[in-house]
Amino acid sequence: MSKIRLSRRDALTVAGLAVAGAGMAAGKASAQTAGNPFHHARTVEPGNYPPGAPGEDYSPVITPNGATLPYKVAGGVKVFHLIAEEVQHEFAPGLKATCWGFNGRVHGPTIEAVEGDRVRIYVTNRLRAPTSIHWHGLILPSGMDGVGGLSQPLIQPGETFRYEFPLVQHGTHMYHSHHDEMTQMALGMMGMFIIHPRRPKRRVDRDFAILLSTWKVRPGARRPDPNEMTDFNILTFNARAFPGTEPMVVRQNQRVRMRVANLSAMDHHPFHLHGHTFQVVGTDGGEIPETARWPEATILIPVGSARTIEFVADNPGDWAVHCHMTHHVMNQMGHDLENMVGVDQSAFSGLVGDLVPGYMAMDGNDMAAHGKHVEMGHMRIPDNAIPMVGAQGPFDHIGMGGMFTLLKVRPGITSYEDPGWYQAPEDTTARLAGADEIERDGINT
Repeated sequence: MSKIRLSRRDALTVAGLAVAGAGMAAGKASAQTAGNPFHHARTVEPGNYPPGAPGEDYSPVITPNGATLPYKVAGGVKVFHLIAEEVQHEFAPGLKATCWGFNGRVHGPTIEAVEGDRVRIYVTNRLRAPTSIHWHGLILPSGMDGVGGLSQPLIQPGETFRYEFPLVQHGTHMYHSHHDEMTQMALGMMGMFIIHPRRPKRRVDRDFAILLSTWKVRPGARRPDPNEMTDFNILTFNARAFPGTEPMVVRQNQRVRMRVANLSAMDHHPFHLHGHTFQVVGTDGGEIPETARWPEATILIPVGSARTIEFVADNPGDWAVHCHMTHHVMNQMGHDLENMVGVDQSAFSGLVGDLVPGYMAMDGNDMAAHGKHVEMGHMRIPDNAIPMVGAQGPFDHIGMGGMFTLLKVRPGITSYEDPGWYQAPEDTTARLAGADEIERDGINT
């Protein structure tokens, strides 16, 4: 038999692997002997817990442009009722569509409960098509998972199904149709499902729930197109596009939580907050241990995922909150246009105007001017359509739309109503530079 000779490096590697293997085995044995009952994100075992009460056991979330689903308690169980139905929905002033949602809303109302609660959810189908509801990210019995045809029969039109299960975790979750998803989710059948911890380690002052989604609504059309795969032109926070998004108002130095979930059809979204940085404290899989959290100013939210962020709103102002994909802050934009950016169209426009009365060329220098021209009445757009970007701001036209909203941080406020535009101290606002300043500082313009 030949001898095997090990170098010092090889010997150290083998020894390290042996130690690691022994440690893994010991850890596994320790977990087994401890009888750890938890599975993945499970944080409590089913038991006889009193129903968690808002204002006592948790601070309710705020769903901008949305609502929370009411419940009643029957025999210690929280009872909810979701009604799947056709809804006339407004994405922004001037743009409405016939969508599918729940309880007269798109997206559906936020379901809110507490870890350890037992919930009973009735789902009534008033659609013309069968459906089923999946509780996205929840640990529950297989028969309650809501996958039509797999874990349950389809809910036929006119039928009401009953789901019941204990909540054995806390975190940011979702619910959505799980039958013909391409059609039903594209038409709006989704909502947030928030489960609070029974004994929270910390509380926040403002807790916002935001659901990201994408749609295809052609100018002049009255229904979203569920067949679209790539060219989505309405991108929303809680089914609203700017300038139809409701601002999030907080008092300076309050602790803020934002729960951001993404049920877009095809797009991930880099969620960006101005004026502050935040810690990523949770995913749809559960809370991130304190030692594993990390700071960000932008967090990528993949399709079918949720991220929870927290920060102290210590910087007063009107701060942009938006997806950082530039085409995701546009409304009803198309790409089947000739590229005229930077082209002087003045002579061309006059010639076409002789042939087509009322013709007006798109501004070749500033696409954001589209919204300004529409607002001023200079440019007509199809019925049931809105400008590609923007609305009037305190200084000028805001050249963004779609997945864009505002965080309004104010000192000393006693109401969370929209406080209007921020009045910044004069010496802290960008302004036109004076000729003397430019000369003094040696700037060559």
